[in-house]
Amino acid sequence: MKRVLLAMLAFLGIACITAAIAIPLWLVPQLRVVPLDLDITSNATTVAADGSPGERYPATIFDRCSISEKKARTLSAHLTQQRRSIIVDPSNRRQATLQSAQTVQIDGTRTADGEETKPSAPTSTGELKCDDGLLTATIDRVSVNRNTSVPNGAVSSLQLEAAPEGGDVKDVSVPLNNRKGFQYKFPFDTKKKSYYYYDLNTRQDTVANFVGEQTIDGVKTYHFETQVPETDLSSLPNPQGNAALGTMLSMPAKWWGISGRGVKPNDTVEMHRYAAATRHVWVEPETGTIVDGREDQHQYFRSPNKDDEDTAAPIRNFQLDALKATFQWDDATVSGQAKKAEHYMGLLKLGRLWLPLILGIVGVVLVALWLILALRGRKRNDGQRPDEADDDDTVVTDSPANLGEGAALAGGAHTAATTVIPAAEDASQDSEQQQGGAYLWDSPTQRIPKVDEPTTTLDPLQDFQPHGDNDDSAGDDTDVYRRPE
Repeated sequence: MKRVLLAMLAFLGIACITAAIAIPLWLVPQLRVVPLDLDITSNATTVAADGSPGERYPATIFDRCSISEKKARTLSAHLTQQRRSIIVDPSNRRQATLQSAQTVQIDGTRTADGEETKPSAPTSTGELKCDDGLLTATIDRVSVNRNTSVPNGAVSSLQLEAAPEGGDVKDVSVPLNNRKGFQYKFPFDTKKKSYYYYDLNTRQDTVANFVGEQTIDGVKTYHFETQVPETDLSSLPNPQGNAALGTMLSMPAKWWGISGRGVKPNDTVEMHRYAAATRHVWVEPETGTIVDGREDQHQYFRSPNKDDEDTAAPIRNFQLDALKATFQWDDATVSGQAKKAEHYMGLLKLGRLWLPLILGIVGVVLVALWLILALRGRKRNDGQRPDEADDDDTVVTDSPANLGEGAALAGGAHTAATTVIPAAEDASQDSEQQQGGAYLWDSPTQRIPKVDEPTTTLDPLQDFQPHGDNDDSAGDDTDVYRRPE
């Protein structure tokens, strides 16, 4: 049992020390990857550009119903941008494919006359009306390296339309080639430097520059800012290879509200839709989790011939807002992302510090205990003589008083008594007990007195017969067995 206990201590101690070494080398790298159970929902609402509260309709949108009216019109609006990102196939130990569905909904509008309206939700048939509450809807799919979070090109597409029943989503999607920037997550151990960030609206990589540090809900973050340059959205084709609906619009000058030298009211004027943006993201650097975000979106109609001097000045200088809004992540989204970042940081710290420390200490203690017990056992065994396995230091022998001549010869009716004598304590006693190089107990016949006179030949049948009744020694019972003289 003792040997089993020592073996268990040694095994457990070595196992704990091995685990303490292996966890930072093997387990932590497994945690520093894009999780395959990733599921992020972010909500952002429009706020005043200067951050002032109280404005119910801080955004401006183009009134799509005004196309059938006499003049173009814009509306004040409150918008909500919702995005949900999940992991889909193909995903494996090397790559993760994210699918991110994003919508911009119109919560309410107000006209220049102060009339407020709450738009209706889209119909189940998918047919959009000019006064529907859905402003835009897209589905982004991208595969990224799980270790670096960088797009690997395996999957990179943008779905712009609803897929027909039984149809292939590829038929309603456009490929996004040469995609390099981060979007839904930054790399682990984010540095204070510039990174590529992908802008989905203009389908291009932009540079996100480090601005500074900021603590959000107790989590230290790095603030990055990226400027999206003005981009003609009509140059970005739809799945059919044409300009997307609403990115090119040809209407009379009077509908646009353009007048002046060189422009007639009924002149057809073509305008393109352009987009520019400033985006801010706050990233927890250890895990790359985006904790907060803000987008200053600006889309507008203007002439593609703005720099052409042959174009009339009123047309070159004209601009009509299609979307002007600042989207800020709401408090619930920020709080949820901060908690996720803390959770991921806790797992990394557990695997990098606490588990190795605890297992290392336990392993060292167990191994030390095993060594102490093993050494004690060895010392105890080394200090004990082989012939002293029994702690009893006495021997049992026949009492010399009971080893009389008759008892030694006959061993008759009397049983020899025994007594306990101490074991020999010094060399003199050992020498007295040894004769002829052997212990007395090895040669018990040496206890019998030596007979010097010649031994008479005995006749067992005659010499050991009992004497008659008239013998003088009849009174002694032992005489009947006494040897004749």
